[in-house]
Amino acid sequence: MSTRFRTPFDDPRDFVALPRLAGLALAPDGSRLVTTVTVTDAERTTLRSSLWQVDPTGQRPAHRLTRGASGESAPVFAPDGDLLFSAARPDPDAKDQPDDAPSALWRLPAAGGEARLIGTRPGGIGGVVVARRAGTIAATSMTMPGATSAEDDEKLRTERKDRKLSAILHTGHPVRFWDHDLGPDEPRLLAAGPGVPVAGADVDQTTDEEATGDEAADELVEPRVDWRDLTPDPSGALVETSHDITPDGRTLITEWRIAERRGANRVALVAIDVATGERRVLLDGGGHDWVAPRVSPDGTRVALLRDRHSTPTTPVDLRLVVVPVEGGDAVEIAPGWDRWVSQLAWVPDGSAVVVTADDHGRSPLFRIDLATAEVTRLTGDDGAYTDPVVSPDGRHVYALRSSYDSPPAPVRVDAAVPGQEPVRLLSPGADPELPGRLTEVETTAEDGAPLRAWLALPHSATGDTPAPLLLWVHGGPLGSWNSWHWRWNPWVLVARGYAVLLPDPALSTGYGLDFIARGWGTWGEKPYTDLMAVTDAAEARADIDASRTAAMGGSFGGYMANWIAGHTDRFSAVVTHASLWALDQFGPTTDAPFYWRREMTAAQSRANTPDAAAADIRTPMLVIHGDRDYRVPIGEALRLWWELVERHDGEPEDLPHRFLYFPDEGHWILRPQNSVAWYETIIEFLDRHVLGA
Repeated sequence: MSTRFRTPFDDPRDFVALPRLAGLALAPDGSRLVTTVTVTDAERTTLRSSLWQVDPTGQRPAHRLTRGASGESAPVFAPDGDLLFSAARPDPDAKDQPDDAPSALWRLPAAGGEARLIGTRPGGIGGVVVARRAGTIAATSMTMPGATSAEDDEKLRTERKDRKLSAILHTGHPVRFWDHDLGPDEPRLLAAGPGVPVAGADVDQTTDEEATGDEAADELVEPRVDWRDLTPDPSGALVETSHDITPDGRTLITEWRIAERRGANRVALVAIDVATGERRVLLDGGGHDWVAPRVSPDGTRVALLRDRHSTPTTPVDLRLVVVPVEGGDAVEIAPGWDRWVSQLAWVPDGSAVVVTADDHGRSPLFRIDLATAEVTRLTGDDGAYTDPVVSPDGRHVYALRSSYDSPPAPVRVDAAVPGQEPVRLLSPGADPELPGRLTEVETTAEDGAPLRAWLALPHSATGDTPAPLLLWVHGGPLGSWNSWHWRWNPWVLVARGYAVLLPDPALSTGYGLDFIARGWGTWGEKPYTDLMAVTDAAEARADIDASRTAAMGGSFGGYMANWIAGHTDRFSAVVTHASLWALDQFGPTTDAPFYWRREMTAAQSRANTPDAAAADIRTPMLVIHGDRDYRVPIGEALRLWWELVERHDGEPEDLPHRFLYFPDEGHWILRPQNSVAWYETIIEFLDRHVLGA
């Protein structure tokens, strides 16, 4: 009996329609969890997000909170239990509604009722944080240079639009980031609410509880917050930065990007007085960036990451540190722990932090005691955890858990018990049946280092019917195959009968700094030989057909796919997505060339550039790239494609290579139908060259 379409993975159109969870917010009293659920619209052409409430006890089913046509995201709770979120909904009190209304701040009362608009700016509202005791709101808003008010900002935008002007005059670097252009507007930090004086006005600060009579009637129209601009001239310091606010609402802690000579920049940590806008530096320099600040529950300390600048011979290194809000030295926490923290949450009494970190193909939850530096692994399963939040009584940690056998879903763990299995809460997401099984492959590298990989196998793969093998190389290169992927999901290929190998070669995270250093500055050496060693181990299995294999990768994985194509003909096909091809060209054209110059010398680039082996490519290649990819610019794919075509000495119709080009996508293929085309094109290319279909 045929099993086709038995699971959502049998058809990419069904797969991209599965609901996707992201983010987690916990109410101040611990009674409600809120997450964002994204699904496709009825035509499956657009992704729409909404907010859903999850029961922390695991007793009641999740239920939907918002239904806006444009979608909602970024939920955060106010101290009174009201839910704030971002949405580009129409303003119900505005006479003229623009088609491209910016994202605004909305409030959904804890007692129920309709969400109400409370904060707008011409450039939109994002990055909202709320002081957990005072209720002061801080946010970012894109603002035109020179604008002194929201009205001024709107005027400048209107003038530019009326003149049909698109030019942007830059005075420094960068000029673009990942998939979007920078400028002419830039982010500023705003604050509103208790403790925030309104410049030039005597504003009535009457609260909801104090309103009586006519004032109470006026509550039918939600009062709008009056934003105070804390950074009127940031000069690019807040581009792609993060921030947090103290519980009393008096101090905003933020990353602050500082331009340096020769096009470089560094990231400092600063504290901004919310009442005056006065800024003071907490941490700066020392060959580090100071990033991802999180303020302690009592407001006296900041936990953050110290990111060491790399050199051509020394890799980056992330370390967890704590610094007083009033200023002082940064103290490293758990200095002997050789793992990189990715996310963190304070426990309520401030004695510890709960963090996530990659670890041997997983990303568990850990608890780090600040006094003793003791690290306790809380979760003992194969899961990858994100978005940890701790209950007000400190007993539980809530998080989203995923792995290669299940998409993200909300769970609860005990905040003090090591090695436990999580309690699964009732999720608004799907738990789809998989078309195969998951196992691990282990082997040893040429230099003796232990290597491992996940291997996703179709149910049909046995010693009698071995499956063709796809080697997938992860991006980064500082990364790990340890969590569910919506963009690179192996089960779509497993449903077509392929086995998918997901290895962590040199440069992968979760195995210690020495494992990263093995491949630093020599991308074409240890990472390549590690990948070949793991592939050898997979091909030695009876349920793998070593005569039918292919290799794939994106970003750094695409670099490795290109390197593989030029250094071995063992694979029947190679798929390279958003890939680095000519390192001399890539370095100066990427969105962060100063970082690349730290990473490799000119000699290292020449020794590790895939295009040097272009003449040796014998394997059919599928090249995939988005025109709006600014991290790996489209020129890499165009040059690779030309060198493949130029070297084809046969009839044009016999060219074995293909180029899948997305004019409206960036480094990632995000639009649902483009994602479907991505999967379908890869499947057809592999079926032809691996299976002979």
